[in-house]
Amino acid sequence: MEKQLPEAEANHQDDHDSTSEPAARAGWNSKIEYFLAQVGFSVGLGNVWRFPYYCHQNGGGSFLLLYVVLMLAVGTPLFFLELAAGQAIRQGSIGVWKYISPRLVGIGYSSCVVCFFVALYYNVILAWSLFYLGNSFQSPLPWTTCPEQGNNVTVKECEASSPTSYFWYRKALDITDSINETGSFNPYIIGCLLAAWTIVCLGMIRGIKSSVKVMYFSSIFPYLVLFCFLVQGFLLDGALEGVTHMFYPKLEIWADIQVWRQAATQVFFALGLGFGSIIAYSSYNPKNNNCHRDAFTVSFINFLTSVLATLVVFAVLGFRAASECIASNMKLLSEQIQIGSVDLNMIPTFDYTQPRSVKLEDYRSWFKQNGSHIPANLTECNLEKEMQKGVEGTGLAFIAFTEAISLLPGSPFWSALFFLMLLNLGLSTMFGTMEGILAPLTDRFKTLANNKTKLTIFSCVIGFLIGLLFTQRCGNYFVMMFDDYSATLPLIIVVVFETFSVSWLYGADRFLDDIEAMLGWRPNVIYKYLWKYICLLAMLGLLVATSIRMCMEAPTYLAWTEETASETKVPYPGWALAVLALLIIFAMLPVPLGLIYTLLQDRMRRLSGDDKPGQYSIVNTEGKCETPMTDTSELSQCNAYGDSCQ
Repeated sequence: MEKQLPEAEANHQDDHDSTSEPAARAGWNSKIEYFLAQVGFSVGLGNVWRFPYYCHQNGGGSFLLLYVVLMLAVGTPLFFLELAAGQAIRQGSIGVWKYISPRLVGIGYSSCVVCFFVALYYNVILAWSLFYLGNSFQSPLPWTTCPEQGNNVTVKECEASSPTSYFWYRKALDITDSINETGSFNPYIIGCLLAAWTIVCLGMIRGIKSSVKVMYFSSIFPYLVLFCFLVQGFLLDGALEGVTHMFYPKLEIWADIQVWRQAATQVFFALGLGFGSIIAYSSYNPKNNNCHRDAFTVSFINFLTSVLATLVVFAVLGFRAASECIASNMKLLSEQIQIGSVDLNMIPTFDYTQPRSVKLEDYRSWFKQNGSHIPANLTECNLEKEMQKGVEGTGLAFIAFTEAISLLPGSPFWSALFFLMLLNLGLSTMFGTMEGILAPLTDRFKTLANNKTKLTIFSCVIGFLIGLLFTQRCGNYFVMMFDDYSATLPLIIVVVFETFSVSWLYGADRFLDDIEAMLGWRPNVIYKYLWKYICLLAMLGLLVATSIRMCMEAPTYLAWTEETASETKVPYPGWALAVLALLIIFAMLPVPLGLIYTLLQDRMRRLSGDDKPGQYSIVNTEGKCETPMTDTSELSQCNAYGDSCQ
């Protein structure tokens, strides 16, 4: 990159010699391993339960088009930037931004903090998936009927909601009415959380060498399940109508700024920008790996996965809407027939006593001829009205989709497949998230690098102990808090700093020169303008929109009230708002602290006459070692900063 390392950078590297990574660096055994890891990290639970919701609520096909535009103009270029930086500098996020500018070292530490916050609550979701997976091996499934208490009386909370809602809120979570009521710990979820962290620890115990073996299954298996659900889904009654409603375009949504914000946020999180995991995985690549092609390939696979998941979700939810509508109408019809208020000529030819056997088309045909003559409030079963009730997140996975699965023939089999898929989707993302913590720290501190196994075990133990917070009866409310606020704003700020530092401080042209030296060809000049203007302005716009929304709308959460058996939006209490603010502050604190520390170091050096103001530089390529841009075999000939190559 730079032929001569400036004095300021040379002096800074003296501080790093005792803590830098070992000379030799691990590498992927094959390109397939790298792809599985990168795709496994970027394709996560959000593709299954958040993208379909956004797509459904924001105009279907119109949202898809907007998403593609933002993916190509902002998401993929930034993804390429992180891939190229990691591959060139051969360090985790801390090392990468320290190379580009010592003053920006805090960016890497902020990424580590956010990764830790995300890992804490993300593994709780895996624990819930394990709990449901364990309960799937019984017939009938435990969430298909309401339990009874003395004298054959149905539990009121279940009767007022639904069997799936009752099982989720009362059996799985045993949730309190608000975040103020902590309640006791849930022993079943504690056991599942321990199992989840044990799986992650065993998968990460030998770094990428062990985690990638798990990813051969965890990254591929979800696609097999999605295709199975897709085939089964399109054979179900009402599925095609659900998908048609899903993709019906509403072009007017392009005028809504909130839709742009949601689309940009989804692109941002779908690719995993700012976590440092992309940089970490890319740092194990050889210098001539075509990271440009990788950026487009992974982005394309990510998008296709989101579309595939959307098709599956709304095919199955369309079937659920049809089944529920027919069942409720057949119940009303049966009551009228029993009391003799229905003319014998109007009684349907299909078996109305078995609602699951009634086809939607047959019911609508009968309703069109006789529905208006029945003295009951029967409906036509317009699925559009049912499909308007969009759900996302845990509500989609553990209530709506779970209820739909219980209606399928062989429901225990499909239930086990679904929750095993969620578990594997989450595991691949967890491996990437943990790599975003461990790789930068072991690159930065030699002591940690020499004890990486102990660091991995220690991190998982700490994650489990802190994660016990989420196993309380009010734990779901804390998961919501962390999911909504611990990562969003900090990661956007991190990516703004990343983009600014590469495109303006280091220079987009110089960065393209470095990529040309690395790949042997120069990417299109359009990237210069995308990084300097389009991406940076888009991220700043997203930052402003997110900040304004947080300031204008008081943070709320969905609380489940046992008495009414319903969800209610409730504002966070004062102490919870303080915790929320502390999460954001802790995540961003390393950035100003890193800047202040470096400025103080520079000032002390100037006062002692040991330093001169320098310029930004990534590497020293003087001599035979082209430090971060050499193959791993060449790295063993010099240390991480090229000191032995003078």
